[in-house]
Amino acid sequence: MSDTSADSPAVSVVVPVRNEAGNIAPLVAEIAAALADRQFEVVYVNDGSTDGTEAELKRLMAEHGWLRQIKHATSCGQSAALRTGVAAARAEVVVTLDGDGQNDPAFLPGLIEALERGAPRVGLIAGQRVGRKATGFKKFQSRVANGVRGAILRDGTRDTGCGLKAFYREVFLALPSFDGLHRFLPALVKREGRDIGYLDVVDRPRHSGVSNYGFWDRLWVGILDLCGVWWLIRRKKRVPDATEVR
Repeated sequence: MSDTSADSPAVSVVVPVRNEAGNIAPLVAEIAAALADRQFEVVYVNDGSTDGTEAELKRLMAEHGWLRQIKHATSCGQSAALRTGVAAARAEVVVTLDGDGQNDPAFLPGLIEALERGAPRVGLIAGQRVGRKATGFKKFQSRVANGVRGAILRDGTRDTGCGLKAFYREVFLALPSFDGLHRFLPALVKREGRDIGYLDVVDRPRHSGVSNYGFWDRLWVGILDLCGVWWLIRRKKRVPDATEVR
């Protein structure tokens, strides 16, 4: 893969990060290896990091023309970082993954291929983790959160917390923007009339450091967002199929 791939990428990889300096180089190398047969770019959104994240990205950008960094002056959260990255993406197809190394880039081609096979009906392919590497308490929190969300939204998704996703840029940017958006992508994409596909992915331990983004481990923090998404789904109106009569 030559570094000219960023000129006309077929795929944009968006990675939101905050204070993940030690995880950047190995993850960038894995992404490049996974997408070696495609034209791609990698957009890191540096969400107000205070460690060496910016410097590490600049070092790697000097080596790879397909690597870009967009920086938030202060941390705005994972959903805001994702929207910033998708808005800046140059490709129609966008794939996302977390920046801590727990999401294996080896699954990126499978996500992209599933999205392409389902086009135009399918608007999102969501990774669903198996063999998850987390504490028993975090797994319990996730089961409770996903159970409550699924019962209310009925989106058929057992794991919305997985960062591995593939979707069309225009579909994502048409969604309402709010903090916590990334937890409700399947329900919101279905609201737009698109189908959802799923791909089982294998979780793994993070390369280094500790978690910097919330894991929706405080259920009550997400209750208002959950109610808001439920309201949005209920209030969705059919777009008229209008034609001009001459």
